[in-house]
Amino acid sequence: MATYEGALPRAVTARRAVARQVRAHRRLALALVLGPPLIWMAGFYLGPLVYLLLESLWQIQNYNVVQVWTLANYTQIFSEPVWLDVLRRTVVMASLVTLSAIVLALPLAYFLVRYTRRWRHLLYLAVLIPLWSSYLVRVFAWKTILGRDGLLNTFLIGIHVVHQPISALLYSNTAVYITLLQIWLPYMVIPVYAAIERIPPSLYEASSDLGARGWRTILHVVWPLAFPGILAGSIFVFSLSMGDFITPLLMGNGTQFIGNVIADQFGIAYNYPFGAALAILPLIVLTVFLAIARRFGVLEAL
Repeated sequence: MATYEGALPRAVTARRAVARQVRAHRRLALALVLGPPLIWMAGFYLGPLVYLLLESLWQIQNYNVVQVWTLANYTQIFSEPVWLDVLRRTVVMASLVTLSAIVLALPLAYFLVRYTRRWRHLLYLAVLIPLWSSYLVRVFAWKTILGRDGLLNTFLIGIHVVHQPISALLYSNTAVYITLLQIWLPYMVIPVYAAIERIPPSLYEASSDLGARGWRTILHVVWPLAFPGILAGSIFVFSLSMGDFITPLLMGNGTQFIGNVIADQFGIAYNYPFGAALAILPLIVLTVFLAIARRFGVLEAL
């Protein structure tokens, strides 16, 4: 017992001595705090990206990857219009999904913050619940809704809007757009909700006193102050939509998007260098998107 009671003060004294050393040496404290996450990011994020870039400069010969440095993969991408058409189609789809998510998320988040104080947390939970379900479950749910005998066609026939099922709803770019929008919408709502919640109520009162109501308040008060949150959500939705290849595969009509092409190069053609070069293209697009955001000083406000 005496040994234990004597060891306890010594342990406390040693711990305090270590704490004093850490406080005295700020660089050591900074290294202890930032070291593990930086090592994790370098090993599991930056490392694979660097390897992907290096592999895109190699070649495939006799079904084997040969580490010969060349720009042939990029030359093939920019010399054959089909690959740039796939990239353009993907960027257009991702942009449409992102813009639609902004149009839906801004009034929804504004309504949750301003007019649903009693039910705010319940409705906010309803936005989050889809994220807890499987991605594939949500995709197949939309196949059920948009199919020839699905809920939407049954409803339209029941109210006599159409007289026979609409086949164009499923296995089309429209189905891909609807599914991507529903799946990634929470990633827009959450940051926009957080941004609007930080707006002081006094600004709404001032806007009302000056005669601005409804959409004028949203456009002239909410939009500028919530723009950092809108940009954060746009980055999430745009990048996730660009990289998605399961939804176009299951809901589309065979139209190729960049994610499908990359998956085919790695999984079917086994042309890893060319697939790596194609994977660099979305990264370039996202880098340009972030550079434009930084140019307008929005990233500093996130």
